[in-house]
Amino acid sequence: MLSLLLVALGAAGALLLVGAVSAWWWYAAVPLLALTALGGWDLTQRRHSVLRNYPLLGHLRFLLEALRPELQQYFVERNFDGRPYDREVRTIVYERAKGAEAEEPFGTERDVYEDGYEFLEPSMRPVEVPEEPPVVRVGGPDCTQPYDMALLNVSAMSFGALSANAILALNRGAALGGFAHDTGEGGLSDHHLRGGGDLVWEIGTGYFGCRTAEGDFEAREFADKAALPEVKCVSLKLSQGAKPGIGGVLPGAKVNAEIARARGVPEGGTVVSPPYHRVFSTPRELVRFIARMRELAGGKPTGFKLCVGSRRQFLAVCKAMLAEGVTPDFIVVDGSEGGTGAAPLEFADNIGTPLTEGLITVHNALVGTGLRDRIRIGASGKVATGSDIVKRLLQGADYTNAARAMMFAVGCLQAQRCHTNTCPVGVATQDPRRVRALDVADKSERVHRYQRATVRSASQIMAAMGVRDPGELTPHHLLRRIGPTTVRTYAELYEWLAPGVLLAEPPLSWDADWAAADPDAF
Repeated sequence: MLSLLLVALGAAGALLLVGAVSAWWWYAAVPLLALTALGGWDLTQRRHSVLRNYPLLGHLRFLLEALRPELQQYFVERNFDGRPYDREVRTIVYERAKGAEAEEPFGTERDVYEDGYEFLEPSMRPVEVPEEPPVVRVGGPDCTQPYDMALLNVSAMSFGALSANAILALNRGAALGGFAHDTGEGGLSDHHLRGGGDLVWEIGTGYFGCRTAEGDFEAREFADKAALPEVKCVSLKLSQGAKPGIGGVLPGAKVNAEIARARGVPEGGTVVSPPYHRVFSTPRELVRFIARMRELAGGKPTGFKLCVGSRRQFLAVCKAMLAEGVTPDFIVVDGSEGGTGAAPLEFADNIGTPLTEGLITVHNALVGTGLRDRIRIGASGKVATGSDIVKRLLQGADYTNAARAMMFAVGCLQAQRCHTNTCPVGVATQDPRRVRALDVADKSERVHRYQRATVRSASQIMAAMGVRDPGELTPHHLLRRIGPTTVRTYAELYEWLAPGVLLAEPPLSWDADWAAADPDAF
């Protein structure tokens, strides 16, 4: 490499000499001199060993590394092995968003004999697909303003994580389709309120949009905003699937006037979201706070979202509900496979319960304590297709939420640059030049079409299974291959508790956790 640099220096010197004869030689001399200078810098810099050993050529390594995600997505991966979402699923969303039929010829590309392959059980006597999509009434005995939730809704994504145009497109799409739009924990922005869509206002540990100057919960401001007609439900975020148990810091440089107004924080100041809530520290206090929020919200449906961790801790919350005689109107279970704008890789890969196990745990706990009929369960975490919806419903959910699939509907390419502010399609960025590329009118229609077609697909699948209503789905309808010649239903793979069994005689597998659960301590 040193000899290469010497040759370049010699060539540059020669060009300087001939440049004295003809000015045209300078066109060759300038780039060669630039390369010579770059090579000299490579040799003397101390940050990258590869450049010290391979000046000039070493830059190819960084170029290829930058291009690797695009090369992988467009030229290497097959239709069914991409991550987090494979090309087949992305194509379904894109086609439905455009109003096209998401159909393929010649049969499945999946290996149906692979361990872990799941399939739904068709009926020998299918039923008619209902004309109207099913809805779920959310609102327990203490709720005075119940809400009819669609089977598929927009999951929690904050303004700040998403652009203004993306938020507005999602909200207008929700208004067109009559489904709900979760605000995320970043507060109620003007963009959430302009589109006319039904909102689930999410309150996180930072209490954005209803906080004091010290970062505590501000009841009067909460009540005023919860009274807005656009706000249909209120959700308290305990944890997020992609990064449970971790707070966040929004640098002051990113806190512009709009974000500051939505979150109720000073413009340009660093904003900290602690990993825990200040207003409660025990299950009993959590349940009481839920009741207080519902009262302040004028009786609108109020619940909480969590990524399931300790089963004992969730049972402690159930005991607190029983002791206080208070229940949330809904619980959203967020799986560890869920998305985020940014998370430490160790958290995203290793912390939290996947949606299947989390959903079944929450459903069983509520059934076993006799509370299930008072509380609706939402499921979020990699829900994108009609079959995803049906699987989650028979695992214990009443409805589902989707975030990244809705991002695909507004144009997301899965470039995975959400944390860099350089989203190429204007979805996950605050760069005005990039945001302007997202046309709100067009993308809101795409959100509407995608949601409508996907719920229709779920209805068609249920009809093929002989199911007229989602309430008829059971774990027997879903099967999983666990060996070359062995298939089991979810009814066989997982334990399903009988109503009230934890209050009478807990099964041995639940007995220790139930006994250890304390409503006055997490």
